[in-house]
Amino acid sequence: MSAEALHFVDEHLSRFRDELYDFLRIPSISAKPEYAQDTRRAAEWLAERLKDAGLHVDIHDTPGHPVVLGRWDEAGPDAPTVLIYGHYDVQPPEPLEEWDSPPFEPTERDGRVYARGTADDKGQLYMHVKALEAWLATEGRLPVNVLLLAEGEEEVGSEHLVPFVAEHAEELACDHVVISDSNMFAEGMPSVLFSLRGLAYFEIHLTGARSDLHSGQFGGTVANPGNALARILASLHDDHGRVAVEGFYDDVADWDEETRDRIRALPFDEDAYRDELEVSTLSGEAGYSSLERLWIRPTCDVNGILCGYTGEGAKTVLPNRAMAKVSFRLVPDQTPERVGELLRAHVERVVPAGVRAEVRTLHGGRPWRADLDGRLVDAATEALEEAFGTAPVLQGEGGSIPIVSDFEEQLDASALLVGFALPGCNLHAPNEWFPLENFETGIGALVRLYGKLGS
Repeated sequence: MSAEALHFVDEHLSRFRDELYDFLRIPSISAKPEYAQDTRRAAEWLAERLKDAGLHVDIHDTPGHPVVLGRWDEAGPDAPTVLIYGHYDVQPPEPLEEWDSPPFEPTERDGRVYARGTADDKGQLYMHVKALEAWLATEGRLPVNVLLLAEGEEEVGSEHLVPFVAEHAEELACDHVVISDSNMFAEGMPSVLFSLRGLAYFEIHLTGARSDLHSGQFGGTVANPGNALARILASLHDDHGRVAVEGFYDDVADWDEETRDRIRALPFDEDAYRDELEVSTLSGEAGYSSLERLWIRPTCDVNGILCGYTGEGAKTVLPNRAMAKVSFRLVPDQTPERVGELLRAHVERVVPAGVRAEVRTLHGGRPWRADLDGRLVDAATEALEEAFGTAPVLQGEGGSIPIVSDFEEQLDASALLVGFALPGCNLHAPNEWFPLENFETGIGALVRLYGKLGS
């Protein structure tokens, strides 16, 4: 372990924060074409910081946003190669009126920095860059060979990353993949992830008459796509919170009792969780705790609806179109392709006569389950305990990082997911934040992790 590298981190924390804030000021919103130049600017900014740290860097153009690839391969053939993955694109900041400070002007309040991308994922990705810099600035070398791959399309489904990895599989060959794009279990309680849920995202489009119709003159004689959409959406769940799409649970793998016991043993306060969300009760699939529902059970949720007149006042029309965005979070061994087939069959069964239905696929990603045996998890456990002063816990993650399974399969590598954000940090929501203490302590943990992997 390099005491000099850890000392370097302590001495340069102020500069590290200033650099991160410059990164956060770039509105790299991958979902909006008008921000394409800003998204590229973020890639170029990151590439320059990787060069400053001492890595060789290339920017690879794709049909979408570019991939930044940094490399340091002088640790020798006997040292492991670690691929660090992260993303420099961010979610749109809307609704803007709910931000307490501008989303692209980092603002410190109460030990936190608020800005879009602080937790997801610029802040966490940049911690790795600074840990690498600390090693190279003090030792002149890294204890492991390193590839750092940062994409600009994670928030829109990583459409071009999978073919990029397949095309460059030989160049990206590695032993381990390390990703920081998730939360710790609680403040002061670091964690290592054992699972990620996958994603299958769709739009359901319904079409009725040739145009909107007067509800008095035509109501009761033609099918209303709004009514039909409500009927379809209501049919997606049964009264016990289970997804009611036929065959949906056929591919759901059972979790072992040891994992479920670990989940039950975590200090999770359901009442505090409910109160923080300001809801009167928690809901979901019957027979499972909230953490089990979040981590090891699949879900179906309506994410948005468009239908009819929604302006101020009354306009009595039968809408001729209706649309809903519906997403499924998946668990091993479900696939987005199979869920799409099942959803289309379900909609065909329940759509009322007189309305035409179309299910469009937006994007998807497979779930992931970790191999918890081996040096990678052991090294992370030791590094986190030394940095935070407490042993990490194992936890799942309800969100999705679509590329993880592809990394493991295409590169024949083991993946480690270790994040430093906290629950409630408003990922994808107004007032996204990241704890400054975790930014500082986490860089030290990553310095230690690389040292242990190379020892």
